Amino acid sequence: MTLHNRIALVTGCTQGIGQAIALKLAREGADIVINALRDDDRAEATREQIRALGRRCASAIGDVSQPAVIRSALERAVDELGPVDILVNNAGIERRAALLDVTEEDYDRVMAVNLKGPLFLCQTFARLCRRAQRTGAIINISSVHEELPFPNFTPYCTSKGGLKMLMRNLAIELAPLGITVNNIAPGAIETPINARLLSNPRLMAPLLARIPLNRLGEPGDVAGVAAFLAADGARYITGTTIVVDGGLLWSYDEQ
Repeated sequence: MTLHNRIALVTGCTQGIGQAIALKLAREGADIVINALRDDDRAEATREQIRALGRRCASAIGDVSQPAVIRSALERAVDELGPVDILVNNAGIERRAALLDVTEEDYDRVMAVNLKGPLFLCQTFARLCRRAQRTGAIINISSVHEELPFPNFTPYCTSKGGLKMLMRNLAIELAPLGITVNNIAPGAIETPINARLLSNPRLMAPLLARIPLNRLGEPGDVAGVAAFLAADGARYITGTTIVVDGGLLWSYDEQ
């Protein structure tokens, strides 16, 4: 178990990529603090799956865009399980709208969840590591859209571009504490956020034609990379983005 005796906080982890990461880290030996917006049936099901793997599980329930709420919830989880070694900033949202139709409310919400939340969670995590005199790993789930334009999703792309620079800045600032900071940039992954795409063959066909591996990714494809970045084998990797997209980014042709 490569993550034995480690504790990981994974945000937005009751479905899709976040849940796959939480379960993968648990399989590798980590105890898990789950974060979800609400303590609902999905949160309980995720806790049950983690405990079925023989791992301890605590909860830090709340909106990641509200730093004081999450900070308090995380402190309670630390009291229950112990110091957190791994932070996975996975929670994220998108809003579809052409630029001429984007509302201030949509922009503020996307930026708050996708960028403000990770920044202040990184701050809280780093303070906890310093207090416990422990090193750590921060893994942000970004997107190929930290590099790739995505018309009609300008706030989302802006937030992911910002997450890339946040990662690069913090990799330098937190290196003296022994904390690595990296991004994972998934491409098209089979998750609930892509339900509209998955159910529409007319949209799927041109996308698959642009992916050299000719398939959508699975949440487990991302989870495996997260487990690698969280483990000792990646302790000399920091300040970088690992792209998990089947080759989409480097062969994409805007048509």
